[in-house]
Amino acid sequence: MRQMMGLGVATEPAWRGMASQRWRHVKAWGHEWGWLAATLAWLVVTAWARPLALPDEGRYVGVAWAMLTSGDWVVPQLDGLPYFHKPPLFYWITAGSLSLFGPSEWAARAGPLLGAAAGTVAAFLFVRRWWSASVARAMLLAFATQPLAFVGAQFANLDMLVAGCIAVTIFSFAHAALEAGLGQRPSRRVLVAGYAFAALGVLAKGLIGLVLPGVVLLAWCVASRRLRVVPWLLWPPGLALFAAIVVPWFAAMQWRFPAFAHYFFVVQHFSRYAQGGFNNVQPWWFCAVAIAVLCLPWSAWLVLPRRGGLGGAEVPALRSLMWSGLLVITVFFSIPQSKLVGYLLPVTWPLALLVADKVTPLTGEGHRRRLWAGSLVLAVAACLAAVTAFALRGDHSTRDLSRPLATQLQPGDQIFFLHDAYFDLPFYARLRQPVRIVEDWGEPDIAARDNWRKELADAARFAPDRAATSLVTPAQFGALLCSGSNSWVVGHPANRARYAALASAEQVATAHETVLWRVAAGVSREACPETPSPSSAGR
Repeated sequence: MRQMMGLGVATEPAWRGMASQRWRHVKAWGHEWGWLAATLAWLVVTAWARPLALPDEGRYVGVAWAMLTSGDWVVPQLDGLPYFHKPPLFYWITAGSLSLFGPSEWAARAGPLLGAAAGTVAAFLFVRRWWSASVARAMLLAFATQPLAFVGAQFANLDMLVAGCIAVTIFSFAHAALEAGLGQRPSRRVLVAGYAFAALGVLAKGLIGLVLPGVVLLAWCVASRRLRVVPWLLWPPGLALFAAIVVPWFAAMQWRFPAFAHYFFVVQHFSRYAQGGFNNVQPWWFCAVAIAVLCLPWSAWLVLPRRGGLGGAEVPALRSLMWSGLLVITVFFSIPQSKLVGYLLPVTWPLALLVADKVTPLTGEGHRRRLWAGSLVLAVAACLAAVTAFALRGDHSTRDLSRPLATQLQPGDQIFFLHDAYFDLPFYARLRQPVRIVEDWGEPDIAARDNWRKELADAARFAPDRAATSLVTPAQFGALLCSGSNSWVVGHPANRARYAALASAEQVATAHETVLWRVAAGVSREACPETPSPSSAGR
Protein backbone atom coordinates (compact mmCIF):
# COMPACT_ATOMS: atom_id res chain seq x y z
CA MET A 1 0.00 0.00 0.00
CA ARG A 2 2.77 2.39 0.90
CA GLN A 3 4.54 1.42 -2.26
CA MET A 4 1.43 2.17 -4.23
CA MET A 5 0.97 5.45 -2.39
CA GLY A 6 4.62 6.19 -2.88
CA LEU A 7 4.29 5.47 -6.58
CA GLY A 8 1.33 7.81 -6.76
CA VAL A 9 3.15 10.55 -4.92
CA ALA A 10 6.25 10.12 -7.05
CA THR A 11 4.44 10.11 -10.38
CA GLU A 12 1.94 12.88 -9.70
CA PRO A 13 4.37 15.68 -10.60
CA ALA A 14 5.27 13.85 -13.82
CA TRP A 15 1.62 13.68 -14.88
CA ARG A 16 1.19 17.33 -14.05
CA GLY A 17 4.28 18.19 -16.03
CA MET A 18 3.07 16.25 -19.07
CA ALA A 19 -0.36 17.92 -18.87
CA SER A 20 1.23 21.33 -18.47
CA GLN A 21 3.52 20.73 -21.44
CA ARG A 22 0.61 19.57 -23.57
CA TRP A 23 -1.45 22.61 -22.57
CA ARG A 24 1.43 24.92 -23.48
CA HIS A 25 1.65 23.19 -26.86
CA VAL A 26 -2.08 23.68 -27.45
CA LYS A 27 -1.85 27.34 -26.42
CA ALA A 28 1.10 27.86 -28.76
CA TRP A 29 -0.76 26.36 -31.69
CA GLY A 30 -3.86 28.38 -30.82
CA HIS A 31 -1.71 31.50 -30.77
CA GLU A 32 -0.17 30.71 -34.16
CA TRP A 33 -3.49 29.83 -35.78
CA GLY A 34 -4.94 33.01 -34.33
CA TRP A 35 -2.40 34.98 -36.33
CA LEU A 36 -3.31 33.03 -39.43
CA ALA A 37 -7.05 33.49 -38.89
CA ALA A 38 -6.61 37.23 -38.35
CA THR A 39 -4.63 37.48 -41.59
CA LEU A 40 -7.34 35.73 -43.59
CA ALA A 41 -10.05 37.86 -41.99
CA TRP A 42 -8.14 40.99 -42.99
CA LEU A 43 -8.09 39.86 -46.62
CA VAL A 44 -11.89 39.51 -46.57
CA VAL A 45 -12.74 42.66 -44.65
CA THR A 46 -13.40 44.97 -47.62
CA ALA A 47 -14.44 42.38 -50.23
CA TRP A 48 -17.98 43.84 -50.19
CA ALA A 49 -16.97 47.49 -50.44
CA ARG A 50 -17.00 48.13 -54.19
CA PRO A 51 -19.00 47.02 -57.23
CA LEU A 52 -17.67 44.57 -59.78
CA ALA A 53 -15.16 46.25 -62.07
CA LEU A 54 -15.52 46.17 -65.83
CA PRO A 55 -14.45 44.46 -67.90
CA ASP A 56 -12.69 41.64 -65.97
CA GLU A 57 -14.79 41.15 -62.85
CA GLY A 58 -18.04 41.63 -64.74
CA ARG A 59 -17.01 39.14 -67.42
CA TYR A 60 -15.79 36.34 -65.14
CA VAL A 61 -18.59 36.67 -62.60
CA GLY A 62 -21.04 36.90 -65.49
CA VAL A 63 -19.81 33.54 -66.79
CA ALA A 64 -20.25 32.03 -63.33
CA TRP A 65 -23.74 33.56 -63.03
CA ALA A 66 -24.69 32.05 -66.41
CA MET A 67 -23.38 28.69 -65.21
CA LEU A 68 -25.59 28.90 -62.13
CA THR A 69 -28.75 30.12 -63.90
CA SER A 70 -28.45 27.86 -66.95
CA GLY A 71 -27.65 24.72 -64.97
CA ASP A 72 -24.77 23.91 -67.35
CA TRP A 73 -21.75 23.47 -65.06
CA VAL A 74 -19.57 21.94 -67.77
CA VAL A 75 -19.34 24.49 -70.58
CA PRO A 76 -18.50 28.07 -69.50
CA GLN A 77 -20.71 30.54 -71.37
CA LEU A 78 -20.29 34.23 -72.09
CA ASP A 79 -23.66 35.69 -73.08
CA GLY A 80 -24.88 32.20 -73.94
CA LEU A 81 -21.84 31.31 -76.09
CA PRO A 82 -19.09 28.79 -75.21
CA TYR A 83 -16.23 30.74 -73.61
CA PHE A 84 -12.91 28.90 -73.69
CA HIS A 85 -10.41 31.63 -72.86
CA LYS A 86 -9.90 30.02 -69.46
CA PRO A 87 -10.71 26.71 -67.71
CA PRO A 88 -13.70 26.34 -65.36
CA LEU A 89 -12.36 26.25 -61.76
CA PHE A 90 -13.04 29.93 -61.03
CA TYR A 91 -16.54 29.63 -62.46
CA TRP A 92 -17.28 26.50 -60.42
CA ILE A 93 -16.15 28.15 -57.19
CA THR A 94 -17.99 31.40 -57.90
CA ALA A 95 -21.22 29.74 -59.01
CA GLY A 96 -21.13 27.54 -55.92
CA SER A 97 -20.54 30.55 -53.69
CA LEU A 98 -23.39 32.50 -55.30
CA SER A 99 -25.68 29.51 -54.89
CA LEU A 100 -24.72 29.11 -51.23
CA PHE A 101 -24.55 32.75 -50.09
CA GLY A 102 -26.67 34.54 -52.66
CA PRO A 103 -25.64 37.05 -55.36
CA SER A 104 -23.43 39.62 -53.66
CA GLU A 105 -20.03 41.16 -54.37
CA TRP A 106 -18.19 39.34 -51.59
CA ALA A 107 -19.72 35.99 -52.60
CA ALA A 108 -18.66 36.69 -56.19
CA ARG A 109 -15.07 37.10 -54.97
CA ALA A 110 -14.85 33.68 -53.30
CA GLY A 111 -12.38 32.41 -55.93
CA PRO A 112 -9.56 34.89 -55.28
CA LEU A 113 -10.20 34.79 -51.53
CA LEU A 114 -9.82 31.00 -51.51
CA GLY A 115 -6.68 31.27 -53.64
CA ALA A 116 -5.15 33.79 -51.24
CA ALA A 117 -6.15 31.65 -48.24
CA ALA A 118 -4.67 28.45 -49.72
CA GLY A 119 -1.35 30.09 -50.58
CA THR A 120 -1.12 31.81 -47.21
CA VAL A 121 -1.85 28.67 -45.18
CA ALA A 122 0.73 26.71 -47.19
CA ALA A 123 3.36 29.44 -46.77
CA PHE A 124 2.66 29.73 -43.04
CA LEU A 125 2.94 25.98 -42.39
CA PHE A 126 6.07 25.70 -44.54
CA VAL A 127 7.87 28.62 -42.88
CA ARG A 128 6.86 27.53 -39.39
CA ARG A 129 8.22 24.03 -40.02
CA TRP A 130 11.49 24.90 -41.72
CA TRP A 131 12.28 28.38 -40.39
CA SER A 132 10.68 29.73 -37.22
CA ALA A 133 7.35 30.77 -35.77
CA SER A 134 8.39 34.41 -35.51
CA VAL A 135 9.42 34.56 -39.18
CA ALA A 136 6.11 32.89 -40.10
CA ARG A 137 4.16 35.56 -38.24
CA ALA A 138 6.17 38.35 -39.85
CA MET A 139 5.60 36.77 -43.25
CA LEU A 140 1.83 36.85 -42.66
CA LEU A 141 1.90 40.57 -41.93
CA ALA A 142 4.17 41.41 -44.85
CA PHE A 143 2.06 39.38 -47.28
CA ALA A 144 -1.40 40.55 -46.24
CA THR A 145 -0.49 44.25 -46.27
CA GLN A 146 1.07 44.35 -49.72
CA PRO A 147 -1.39 46.40 -51.78
CA LEU A 148 -0.91 44.01 -54.70
CA ALA A 149 -1.88 40.99 -52.58
CA PHE A 150 -4.66 42.76 -50.67
CA VAL A 151 -6.44 44.02 -53.78
CA GLY A 152 -5.69 40.82 -55.70
CA ALA A 153 -7.40 38.75 -53.00
CA GLN A 154 -10.56 40.82 -53.54
CA PHE A 155 -10.52 41.06 -57.34
CA ALA A 156 -12.85 38.58 -59.01
CA ASN A 157 -10.69 37.19 -61.75
CA LEU A 158 -8.47 34.14 -62.11
CA ASP A 159 -5.11 35.62 -61.10
CA MET A 160 -5.14 35.19 -57.31
CA LEU A 161 -6.80 31.78 -57.59
CA VAL A 162 -4.05 30.41 -59.81
CA ALA A 163 -1.41 32.26 -57.75
CA GLY A 164 -2.61 30.45 -54.63
CA CYS A 165 -2.49 27.10 -56.43
CA ILE A 166 1.04 27.86 -57.64
CA ALA A 167 2.14 28.81 -54.11
CA VAL A 168 0.75 25.61 -52.57
CA THR A 169 2.43 23.55 -55.30
CA ILE A 170 5.81 25.20 -54.74
CA PHE A 171 5.73 24.95 -50.96
CA SER A 172 4.51 21.34 -51.04
CA PHE A 173 7.21 20.09 -53.39
CA ALA A 174 9.86 22.19 -51.62
CA HIS A 175 8.84 20.57 -48.33
CA ALA A 176 9.16 17.12 -49.92
CA ALA A 177 12.54 18.05 -51.41
CA LEU A 178 13.86 19.24 -48.05
CA GLU A 179 12.72 15.99 -46.44
CA ALA A 180 14.45 14.00 -49.18
CA GLY A 181 17.59 16.07 -48.69
CA LEU A 182 17.64 14.98 -45.06
CA GLY A 183 17.44 11.35 -46.10
CA GLN A 184 13.75 11.01 -45.22
CA ARG A 185 11.05 9.62 -47.47
CA PRO A 186 8.89 12.60 -48.60
CA SER A 187 5.51 12.76 -46.93
CA ARG A 188 2.82 11.28 -49.14
CA ARG A 189 0.28 13.78 -47.86
CA VAL A 190 2.52 16.66 -48.95
CA LEU A 191 3.08 15.10 -52.38
CA VAL A 192 -0.67 14.59 -52.76
CA ALA A 193 -1.20 18.28 -51.96
CA GLY A 194 1.48 19.29 -54.47
CA TYR A 195 0.06 17.27 -57.34
CA ALA A 196 -3.55 18.15 -56.49
CA PHE A 197 -2.90 21.88 -56.43
CA ALA A 198 -0.81 21.70 -59.61
CA ALA A 199 -3.88 20.14 -61.23
CA LEU A 200 -6.18 22.77 -59.73
CA GLY A 201 -3.83 25.45 -61.04
CA VAL A 202 -4.26 24.04 -64.55
CA LEU A 203 -8.04 24.05 -64.09
CA ALA A 204 -7.79 27.63 -62.80
CA LYS A 205 -5.85 29.18 -65.66
CA GLY A 206 -4.28 26.56 -67.87
CA LEU A 207 -0.75 25.29 -68.30
CA ILE A 208 0.73 28.13 -66.23
CA GLY A 209 -0.48 26.27 -63.12
CA LEU A 210 1.98 23.48 -63.89
CA VAL A 211 4.74 25.20 -65.86
CA LEU A 212 5.47 28.09 -63.49
CA PRO A 213 5.92 26.08 -60.26
CA GLY A 214 7.91 23.52 -62.25
CA VAL A 215 10.33 26.17 -63.54
CA VAL A 216 10.68 27.75 -60.08
CA LEU A 217 11.39 24.41 -58.41
CA LEU A 218 13.85 23.34 -61.11
CA ALA A 219 15.72 26.65 -60.87
CA TRP A 220 15.87 26.25 -57.08
CA CYS A 221 17.15 22.67 -57.32
CA VAL A 222 19.88 23.80 -59.69
CA ALA A 223 20.82 26.83 -57.57
CA SER A 224 20.89 24.83 -54.31
CA ARG A 225 22.55 21.76 -55.86
CA ARG A 226 19.79 19.34 -55.00
CA LEU A 227 18.87 17.92 -58.41
CA ARG A 228 19.28 14.47 -56.88
CA VAL A 229 15.90 14.87 -55.12
CA VAL A 230 13.96 15.39 -58.36
CA PRO A 231 13.32 11.64 -58.89
CA TRP A 232 11.82 11.53 -55.39
CA LEU A 233 9.27 14.14 -56.46
CA LEU A 234 8.19 12.35 -59.65
CA TRP A 235 5.78 10.14 -57.76
CA PRO A 236 3.66 7.87 -60.02
CA PRO A 237 0.53 7.99 -57.80
CA GLY A 238 0.81 11.78 -57.79
CA LEU A 239 1.05 11.89 -61.58
CA ALA A 240 -2.04 9.67 -61.77
CA LEU A 241 -3.87 12.00 -59.37
CA PHE A 242 -2.90 15.01 -61.49
CA ALA A 243 -4.27 13.34 -64.63
CA ALA A 244 -7.47 12.25 -62.87
CA ILE A 245 -8.21 15.85 -61.87
CA VAL A 246 -7.21 17.58 -65.11
CA VAL A 247 -8.07 15.26 -67.99
CA PRO A 248 -11.88 14.80 -67.67
CA TRP A 249 -12.91 18.41 -68.36
CA PHE A 250 -10.44 18.92 -71.20
CA ALA A 251 -11.40 15.60 -72.79
CA ALA A 252 -15.10 16.47 -72.51
CA MET A 253 -14.60 19.84 -74.20
CA GLN A 254 -12.52 18.34 -77.00
CA TRP A 255 -15.16 15.65 -77.57
CA ARG A 256 -17.98 18.21 -77.79
CA PHE A 257 -16.01 20.92 -79.64
CA PRO A 258 -13.34 19.55 -82.02
CA ALA A 259 -11.68 22.97 -82.38
CA PHE A 260 -11.29 23.37 -78.60
CA ALA A 261 -7.72 22.09 -78.16
CA HIS A 262 -6.25 24.30 -80.87
CA TYR A 263 -8.05 27.38 -79.61
CA PHE A 264 -7.32 26.81 -75.93
CA PHE A 265 -3.71 25.62 -76.07
CA VAL A 266 -2.31 27.11 -79.28
CA VAL A 267 -4.16 30.44 -79.49
CA GLN A 268 -4.76 31.24 -75.82
CA HIS A 269 -1.46 29.86 -74.49
CA PHE A 270 1.41 29.73 -76.93
CA SER A 271 0.33 32.53 -79.28
CA ARG A 272 -0.59 34.84 -76.42
CA TYR A 273 2.77 34.24 -74.73
CA ALA A 274 5.06 34.24 -77.77
CA GLN A 275 3.38 36.61 -80.22
CA GLY A 276 2.19 40.20 -80.32
CA GLY A 277 -1.22 41.56 -81.21
CA PHE A 278 -2.76 41.28 -77.74
CA ASN A 279 -3.78 43.97 -75.26
CA ASN A 280 -1.66 45.53 -72.50
CA VAL A 281 1.60 45.73 -74.42
CA GLN A 282 4.27 46.92 -71.99
CA PRO A 283 8.07 47.36 -72.05
CA TRP A 284 10.37 44.62 -70.71
CA TRP A 285 10.94 46.40 -67.39
CA PHE A 286 7.22 46.74 -66.57
CA CYS A 287 6.98 43.72 -64.25
CA ALA A 288 9.95 44.68 -62.06
CA VAL A 289 8.68 48.24 -61.67
CA ALA A 290 5.12 47.06 -60.97
CA ILE A 291 6.33 44.79 -58.18
CA ALA A 292 8.46 47.54 -56.68
CA VAL A 293 5.58 50.04 -56.68
CA LEU A 294 2.58 47.83 -55.88
CA CYS A 295 4.32 46.04 -53.01
CA LEU A 296 5.49 49.21 -51.25
CA PRO A 297 6.61 49.74 -48.59
CA TRP A 298 7.73 46.09 -48.28
CA SER A 299 9.53 45.95 -51.63
CA ALA A 300 11.95 48.60 -50.29
CA TRP A 301 12.93 46.19 -47.50
CA LEU A 302 14.64 43.89 -50.00
CA VAL A 303 17.63 46.24 -50.14
CA LEU A 304 18.15 46.23 -46.35
CA PRO A 305 20.84 44.00 -44.82
CA ARG A 306 19.63 40.78 -43.28
CA ARG A 307 19.37 40.37 -39.50
CA GLY A 308 19.04 37.30 -37.47
CA GLY A 309 20.31 33.70 -37.52
CA LEU A 310 16.80 32.41 -36.98
CA GLY A 311 15.98 28.83 -37.97
CA GLY A 312 18.00 25.74 -38.70
CA ALA A 313 20.47 24.48 -41.26
CA GLU A 314 17.97 24.59 -44.12
CA VAL A 315 17.45 28.37 -43.93
CA PRO A 316 19.97 29.18 -46.72
CA ALA A 317 18.09 26.78 -48.99
CA LEU A 318 14.83 28.53 -48.09
CA ARG A 319 16.27 31.90 -48.97
CA SER A 320 17.40 30.43 -52.28
CA LEU A 321 13.87 29.13 -52.90
CA MET A 322 12.32 32.55 -52.24
CA TRP A 323 14.77 34.36 -54.50
CA SER A 324 14.23 31.73 -57.19
CA GLY A 325 10.48 32.29 -57.00
CA LEU A 326 10.75 36.07 -57.06
CA LEU A 327 13.22 36.23 -59.95
CA VAL A 328 11.86 33.39 -62.10
CA ILE A 329 8.28 34.67 -61.96
CA THR A 330 9.36 38.24 -62.73
CA VAL A 331 11.48 37.17 -65.71
CA PHE A 332 8.87 34.69 -66.97
CA PHE A 333 6.19 37.37 -67.26
CA SER A 334 8.61 39.99 -68.60
CA ILE A 335 9.18 38.00 -71.79
CA PRO A 336 5.78 38.34 -73.54
CA GLN A 337 4.71 41.71 -74.91
CA SER A 338 1.33 41.53 -73.15
CA LYS A 339 1.70 42.11 -69.40
CA LEU A 340 -0.80 42.54 -66.57
CA VAL A 341 -0.10 43.22 -62.90
CA GLY A 342 -2.33 40.31 -61.87
CA TYR A 343 0.16 37.90 -63.43
CA LEU A 344 2.67 38.92 -60.73
CA LEU A 345 0.61 37.81 -57.72
CA PRO A 346 2.66 34.60 -57.17
CA VAL A 347 5.65 36.77 -56.14
CA THR A 348 3.83 38.17 -53.11
CA TRP A 349 4.55 35.17 -50.85
CA PRO A 350 8.31 34.88 -51.53
CA LEU A 351 8.66 38.65 -51.29
CA ALA A 352 6.90 38.63 -47.91
CA LEU A 353 9.20 35.91 -46.61
CA LEU A 354 12.32 37.72 -47.80
CA VAL A 355 11.07 40.79 -45.94
CA ALA A 356 10.38 38.74 -42.80
CA ASP A 357 13.95 37.46 -42.98
CA LYS A 358 15.23 41.00 -42.50
CA VAL A 359 13.99 41.39 -38.95
CA THR A 360 12.30 39.68 -36.03
CA PRO A 361 9.66 42.37 -35.62
CA LEU A 362 7.86 40.99 -32.59
CA THR A 363 11.01 40.48 -30.50
CA GLY A 364 13.49 42.83 -32.10
CA GLU A 365 14.56 46.14 -30.70
CA GLY A 366 15.75 49.54 -31.79
CA HIS A 367 15.67 51.22 -35.17
CA ARG A 368 14.65 48.11 -37.15
CA ARG A 369 11.63 47.54 -34.93
CA ARG A 370 10.45 51.15 -35.37
CA LEU A 371 11.00 50.90 -39.12
CA TRP A 372 8.90 47.74 -39.19
CA ALA A 373 6.05 49.37 -37.27
CA GLY A 374 6.09 52.43 -39.51
CA SER A 375 6.11 50.26 -42.63
CA LEU A 376 3.19 48.26 -41.35
CA VAL A 377 1.11 51.39 -40.75
CA LEU A 378 1.94 52.72 -44.22
CA ALA A 379 1.13 49.35 -45.80
CA VAL A 380 -2.29 49.13 -44.13
CA ALA A 381 -3.08 52.68 -45.19
CA ALA A 382 -2.02 51.93 -48.77
CA CYS A 383 -4.25 48.83 -48.91
CA LEU A 384 -7.31 50.67 -47.65
CA ALA A 385 -6.61 53.63 -49.93
CA ALA A 386 -6.42 51.34 -52.97
CA VAL A 387 -9.78 49.73 -52.22
CA THR A 388 -11.34 53.13 -51.50
CA ALA A 389 -10.07 54.51 -54.79
CA PHE A 390 -11.55 51.55 -56.67
CA ALA A 391 -14.87 51.97 -54.85
CA LEU A 392 -15.12 55.70 -55.59
CA ARG A 393 -14.20 55.26 -59.23
CA GLY A 394 -16.75 52.52 -59.74
CA ASP A 395 -14.92 51.21 -62.83
CA HIS A 396 -17.96 51.96 -65.00
CA SER A 397 -20.16 49.52 -63.10
CA THR A 398 -23.77 49.15 -64.24
CA ARG A 399 -25.00 48.30 -60.74
CA ASP A 400 -27.09 51.48 -60.54
CA LEU A 401 -28.70 50.70 -63.91
CA SER A 402 -29.58 47.17 -62.87
CA ARG A 403 -31.99 48.18 -60.09
CA PRO A 404 -34.66 49.85 -62.25
CA LEU A 405 -34.19 47.17 -64.90
CA ALA A 406 -34.70 44.34 -62.41
CA THR A 407 -37.83 45.94 -60.92
CA GLN A 408 -39.51 46.93 -64.20
CA LEU A 409 -38.51 44.07 -66.49
CA GLN A 410 -41.48 42.04 -67.73
CA PRO A 411 -41.60 38.56 -69.28
CA GLY A 412 -41.03 38.81 -73.02
CA ASP A 413 -39.06 42.07 -72.85
CA GLN A 414 -35.93 42.32 -74.99
CA ILE A 415 -32.56 43.57 -73.66
CA PHE A 416 -29.84 45.01 -75.87
CA PHE A 417 -26.25 46.13 -75.21
CA LEU A 418 -25.43 48.84 -77.72
CA HIS A 419 -21.86 48.79 -79.08
CA ASP A 420 -20.39 47.72 -75.75
CA ALA A 421 -20.46 44.71 -73.41
CA TYR A 422 -21.81 45.40 -69.93
CA PHE A 423 -21.01 41.96 -68.59
CA ASP A 424 -21.85 42.75 -64.96
CA LEU A 425 -25.46 43.75 -65.69
CA PRO A 426 -26.88 40.17 -65.94
CA PHE A 427 -25.46 39.47 -62.46
CA TYR A 428 -26.79 42.66 -60.89
CA ALA A 429 -30.18 42.54 -62.63
CA ARG A 430 -30.52 38.79 -61.94
CA LEU A 431 -31.07 38.05 -65.64
CA ARG A 432 -31.52 34.42 -66.58
CA GLN A 433 -31.31 34.67 -70.36
CA PRO A 434 -28.54 36.01 -72.64
CA VAL A 435 -28.89 39.58 -73.84
CA ARG A 436 -28.49 40.71 -77.44
CA ILE A 437 -25.30 42.63 -78.20
CA VAL A 438 -25.43 45.11 -81.07
CA GLU A 439 -22.25 45.64 -83.07
CA ASP A 440 -21.00 45.76 -86.65
CA TRP A 441 -20.12 42.07 -86.50
CA GLY A 442 -19.16 41.95 -90.15
CA GLU A 443 -16.18 44.29 -89.74
CA PRO A 444 -12.96 42.48 -90.75
CA ASP A 445 -10.82 44.14 -88.05
CA ILE A 446 -12.76 42.52 -85.17
CA ALA A 447 -10.44 39.49 -85.30
CA ALA A 448 -7.37 41.77 -85.17
CA ARG A 449 -8.22 43.51 -81.89
CA ASP A 450 -7.91 41.77 -78.53
CA ASN A 451 -11.12 42.96 -76.86
CA TRP A 452 -14.66 41.88 -75.98
CA ARG A 453 -15.70 41.90 -79.63
CA LYS A 454 -13.06 39.35 -80.53
CA GLU A 455 -13.94 37.24 -77.48
CA LEU A 456 -17.56 37.01 -78.56
CA ALA A 457 -16.68 36.51 -82.21
CA ASP A 458 -14.38 33.64 -81.22
CA ALA A 459 -17.11 32.15 -79.01
CA ALA A 460 -19.58 32.38 -81.88
CA ARG A 461 -17.54 29.86 -83.88
CA PHE A 462 -18.32 27.18 -81.31
CA ALA A 463 -22.09 27.84 -81.39
CA PRO A 464 -23.07 29.69 -84.60
CA ASP A 465 -26.79 29.01 -84.18
CA ARG A 466 -26.89 30.65 -80.76
CA ALA A 467 -24.66 33.48 -81.99
CA ALA A 468 -27.19 34.32 -84.68
CA THR A 469 -29.60 35.22 -81.89
CA SER A 470 -27.19 36.85 -79.41
CA LEU A 471 -24.95 38.88 -81.75
CA VAL A 472 -27.08 41.46 -83.56
CA THR A 473 -26.11 43.86 -86.34
CA PRO A 474 -27.36 47.48 -86.36
CA ALA A 475 -29.83 46.67 -89.16
CA GLN A 476 -31.23 43.75 -87.18
CA PHE A 477 -31.40 45.93 -84.07
CA GLY A 478 -33.69 48.44 -85.76
CA ALA A 479 -36.01 45.68 -86.94
CA LEU A 480 -36.10 44.02 -83.52
CA LEU A 481 -37.04 47.29 -81.82
CA CYS A 482 -40.05 47.43 -84.12
CA SER A 483 -41.08 43.84 -83.40
CA GLY A 484 -43.83 44.74 -80.94
CA SER A 485 -42.07 43.83 -77.67
CA ASN A 486 -40.89 46.21 -74.98
CA SER A 487 -37.13 46.72 -75.28
CA TRP A 488 -34.43 47.78 -72.85
CA VAL A 489 -31.30 49.27 -74.36
CA VAL A 490 -28.00 49.94 -72.56
CA GLY A 491 -25.41 52.12 -74.24
CA HIS A 492 -23.56 55.41 -74.49
CA PRO A 493 -25.79 58.50 -74.85
CA ALA A 494 -24.09 59.38 -78.15
CA ASN A 495 -25.64 56.28 -79.72
CA ARG A 496 -29.13 57.72 -79.43
CA ALA A 497 -28.71 59.86 -82.52
CA ARG A 498 -27.68 56.85 -84.59
CA TYR A 499 -30.98 55.00 -84.23
CA ALA A 500 -34.32 56.65 -85.00
CA ALA A 501 -36.20 54.21 -82.79
CA LEU A 502 -34.34 55.59 -79.76
CA ALA A 503 -35.62 59.12 -80.38
CA SER A 504 -38.85 58.38 -78.53
CA ALA A 505 -37.23 56.06 -75.98
CA GLU A 506 -37.61 56.75 -72.25
CA GLN A 507 -34.31 57.39 -70.47
CA VAL A 508 -34.77 55.38 -67.28
CA ALA A 509 -31.35 55.69 -65.58
CA THR A 510 -27.80 56.90 -66.13
CA ALA A 511 -24.51 55.79 -64.58
CA HIS A 512 -20.91 56.48 -65.64
CA GLU A 513 -21.92 57.85 -69.08
CA THR A 514 -24.03 54.77 -69.69
CA VAL A 515 -27.77 55.07 -70.23
CA LEU A 516 -30.64 52.64 -69.76
CA TRP A 517 -33.45 53.33 -72.25
CA ARG A 518 -36.88 51.77 -72.41
CA VAL A 519 -38.45 51.49 -75.84
CA ALA A 520 -42.15 50.79 -75.51
CA ALA A 521 -43.84 48.26 -77.74
CA GLY A 522 -45.24 49.97 -80.84
CA VAL A 523 -42.76 52.79 -81.38
CA SER A 524 -43.68 55.68 -83.67
CA ARG A 525 -44.37 55.23 -87.38
CA GLU A 526 -41.42 57.50 -88.17
CA ALA A 527 -39.08 55.08 -86.44
CA CYS A 528 -40.70 51.98 -87.93
CA PRO A 529 -42.37 53.01 -91.18
CA GLU A 530 -42.86 49.39 -92.15
CA THR A 531 -45.00 48.82 -89.03
CA PRO A 532 -48.69 49.68 -89.63
CA SER A 533 -50.34 52.04 -87.20
CA PRO A 534 -53.63 51.12 -85.50
CA SER A 535 -55.56 53.48 -87.80
CA SER A 536 -54.11 51.88 -90.92
CA ALA A 537 -54.59 48.32 -89.90
CA GLY A 538 -56.80 46.38 -92.31
CA ARG A 539 -56.46 48.81 -95.21
